This record gives sequence, structure tokens and C-alpha cells, in this order.
Amino acid sequence: MYDLIIIGGGPSGVAASVYAARKRINTLLVTETFGGQSEVSADIQNWIGTKSISGFDFAKMLEDHVRAQESIEIIVGKRVNKITHREDGVYDVSTEDGQTYSARGIILGTGSRRRKLNIPGEKEFDGKGVAYCSTCDAPLFGGKDVAVVGGGNAGLEAVLDLKPYAKRIYLFEYSEVLKGDPITQEKVKNSGAEIIYNAETVAIHGDSASKFVSAIEYKDRKTKEQKKIPVGGVFVEIGAVPNSEVVKDLVQLNKYGEVIIDHKTAATSREGIWAAGDVTDEMYKQNNISAGDAVKAALSAHAYLQRVSGEKR
Repeated sequence: MYDLIIIGGGPSGVAASVYAARKRINTLLVTETFGGQSEVSADIQNWIGTKSISGFDFAKMLEDHVRAQESIEIIVGKRVNKITHREDGVYDVSTEDGQTYSARGIILGTGSRRRKLNIPGEKEFDGKGVAYCSTCDAPLFGGKDVAVVGGGNAGLEAVLDLKPYAKRIYLFEYSEVLKGDPITQEKVKNSGAEIIYNAETVAIHGDSASKFVSAIEYKDRKTKEQKKIPVGGVFVEIGAVPNSEVVKDLVQLNKYGEVIIDHKTAATSREGIWAAGDVTDEMYKQNNISAGDAVKAALSAHAYLQRVSGEKR
């Protein structure tokens, strides 16, 4: 029996773990890996206090920090597949290998996963010109021609993020119209970006020598003609899927599947469960914000556990 179980090894899970350990909460951290989505980033330049760090080193830094803490047990390489709430108020957390761990409180830091195009070249060049976060990676593409796939708000905002850096921007929209809000559409149309409608992206190509993205290939859905445009980067901006399935029957989710939280305390709709990071309805999906929200969650959990312990006495 633990006081607190934290799920996830990205910035939110690690930040919550560090603060829980400092509060001497009897804590278990369960994660498949460390680093979250940033693990595959070639160069992270917006983690406050660090000018530049690779995704690999970032993940290692997070792991080292949490392993340096006392009062915390760490399980790596396991996926949580079920959480149940017992009548006595205790939560049972089960992993895919059939193990179950129990605690009085849960902090969910499971993040999200980017929607993928699932086309040739996307996986091969992930982190080598294929990117999924313009806020994070736009400065890395200075002076390059880049493509943005997706005409919703995420894609439109990516174009605006890239405008100060990229030499030329192509925006690929699958349908005949953009889907983002009208004001942002207008900004994009006035940005100088070339908008290509009815474009079905079919492949991402790379340079055999540099092992980096060199072109994007698409099919015109009207003419059926396939075209290839030389680019140095491809931003896939077709949305993200929050990893909230494990709590969908326990806490309130919004229409996007994000966990709804009280942004003052990181509390969910169910007592004893907090959430932080990209799995929540936080507007800005950023590592620094995920960590900050997780600190709120850990401190809120500490106050809750103290209160519950006092009530039991």
C-alpha cells in the first residue's frame, strides 16, 4: 500500500515525483519510459535553464533527478492498463503484466500521443526533419523550406510559429477549405505561406547522405497527380490524442478526451485523483507547463493525504 501512485515518466510525472519525495510521501512511480514525447526531439531549446539539450539527454536528466530522491519507488517498463476505485476509497492500479499496486491517491501524467500520418518516411525521419511541435522546434528550421500538414488550428498556428524562421512555408490541407478559426486563417493567408488544398500527403523523402528530410510528396485529390516538393522539414499538425483511456470511467473528460482539471489545484472530478500535462485540458502543451502543473498536483495531493490521515485518527 502506497500513499500516492504517479503514472508517467515525462516532465509532469517526474516533477510530481520529485515534489512528492520532498514531502516524504510514500510514493510509487510507474512509467514505460522517461522523457515523454520529447525523448525523440533532436534539440530542445526551450526547457528553462538549459539552452540546448537532446531528447535523449533530456530523458536521462529527468530519470537521474527522480532516482536521486528518497521516499519513492520506481517501476520502469510497465504500462498501466486499469485503475479501479474500491469502496474503502483506495485505488488499485493494475499493469499489463498482471501486477496490482494500491494507493490512497493518484497523479496522472500520461501525456498524449501525436496523431500520425502513417506514411512512408514519417517514422524513419522522426526527429530528423519530421516534427510534431512547432512551438518547440520552429527555431531549428531557420532559413529552410518547410511543409506543414494540417489546416486546423494546430496547422495554422504552426505556420505562424514558423514564419519568423523558415525561408518558405507550404501548408497542406486535405480538403478544399481550411478548418481553423477565421481570424487565424486570415493571418495565415496574409503570411506568405503557400496553401495547397486537396492535398493528400503520401510520403516523406530523405537525403541518403545527411539522413534528413529532403522532400514531401503529395497527391492532388482532384487531378490525382502526384507531386514532390523539396523541403528541409515537415511539421505534422493533425492533432494529438490524450492518453486518458485508463481513467475514462473514473473522471470527467472533455469532448477531446482530455482530463478536465481544476487549474488551481490540478484536481480532477474525482477526489484523490490529480492530473497534469498533456493528458489534461491545459491549453498549452509544453514541458515547462506540464512540470509546473504537476508540482500543483503533488502539493495538492500532500494536503489531501494529510487531511485524510487526520480524519482517520
